[in-house]
Amino acid sequence: MTAEAIDAGPRAGAVTGARAEGDGPLRIALLTYKGNPFCGGQGVYVRHLSRELARLGHHVEVIGSQPYPTLDEGVPLTELASLDLYRQPDPFRTPARDEYRDWIDALEVATMWTGGFPEPLTFSLRARRHLAARAGQFDVVHDNQTLGYGLLGGPGAIGAPLVTTIHHPITVDRQLELDAATDWKRRASVRRWYAFTRMQKRVARRLPSVLTVSGSSRQEIVDHLGVRADRIRVVHIGADTDLWSPDPSVAEVPGRIVTTSSADVPLKGLIHLVEALAKLRTENPAAHLVVVGKRAEDGPVAQAIERYGLEGHVDFVKGITDAELVDLVRSAQVACVPSLYEGFSLPAAEAMATGTPLVATTGGAIPEVSGPDGETCLAVPPGDAGALAAALGRALADPALRARLGAAGRDRVLANFTWARAAQGTAELYREAIAGRHAKGRAAARIPGLSTAPGTGTPLGSNR
Repeated sequence: MTAEAIDAGPRAGAVTGARAEGDGPLRIALLTYKGNPFCGGQGVYVRHLSRELARLGHHVEVIGSQPYPTLDEGVPLTELASLDLYRQPDPFRTPARDEYRDWIDALEVATMWTGGFPEPLTFSLRARRHLAARAGQFDVVHDNQTLGYGLLGGPGAIGAPLVTTIHHPITVDRQLELDAATDWKRRASVRRWYAFTRMQKRVARRLPSVLTVSGSSRQEIVDHLGVRADRIRVVHIGADTDLWSPDPSVAEVPGRIVTTSSADVPLKGLIHLVEALAKLRTENPAAHLVVVGKRAEDGPVAQAIERYGLEGHVDFVKGITDAELVDLVRSAQVACVPSLYEGFSLPAAEAMATGTPLVATTGGAIPEVSGPDGETCLAVPPGDAGALAAALGRALADPALRARLGAAGRDRVLANFTWARAAQGTAELYREAIAGRHAKGRAAARIPGLSTAPGTGTPLGSNR
């Protein structure tokens, strides 16, 4: 469904009447400026959360830009198209003149031309315009880490109270990229690309209701973005435990290690896993690595593979189906999360849900997911290739240990990290945000001479 079709008028069969308080179904606009289902966590988050919210009886509409998310049956997608400047096989493309539609498109191209990343800002501006045209059709707007200026201004600007998910501050990614930069040109390029984080920091401080996925991310949001702790609620996400489940009919491949990673993103720590594999293969020649993600033809990881003679022992797979991905993880003797930092780590939860034993670092929120060392996983310090090699070697050499860790990991995920639990906690936060808006409106109405903007609950003249 395109934004243009929506703007023509309310959807046929749309639910009417606000569900501000009580137990009735809510009308939810779930925003995602990027919904790639194959890499990054945003598309995964939107798909599974929207499905489980719909199963609870809520009416969810995802409003997103390219790459569009994959959604389950019963969850409509409204396409709020960008110029898709980073699409393959022509990233950083210059659009043809007839592709420009308005000043937001011009801003998007100009920002790209000057080395910046425009999508959070330009998507927020398009979303604001779209939501304003549909005022009254949603009870709550849920932003998935856009954090753009267009979403500021309170319910009067976007037609409903705003709840925002911040998975983790992107300032963490920025610092790790700067630390990995080898010269001043690269550092300048990184600073320009991540210039949008200044906007995200300013926007985050003005948000009344922030949702995050781990206690570690909560503290990072306080420390890096300056958001007040009392505005942040932790709602853990998790795995689709029906899909990600053990299947004894899938044969283990001796020596197979599986990880999910973008090849040359320092945050993901893949280079340390490649170095660990080189050490490991001196004692276990069957050890090999399958990376779920795109292979970089050049860069630190490619150079390390060549340097250590690992061609043929590190494979990259991309664009496989969900079922193929699950079977790949099931076939591994060990799953590995080598990241220097994670705001949650869906790959850890998903691997554990299949009963595949996990070796993971203690970066960021990973221990919140993976659990205690020696009980539900083997844990190592981030960035330590030697410790990673030792833990992988220990797991590969001990079938009983693998069986114990795999079973305990599955139990941990079932008890703590499912999408059904995530949807329940998120819906509770929606109701709090809606109730808070109505309480402000009632309080304003009791003050002589102060009225509220129609349908917003926001006092006239207020800057909040």
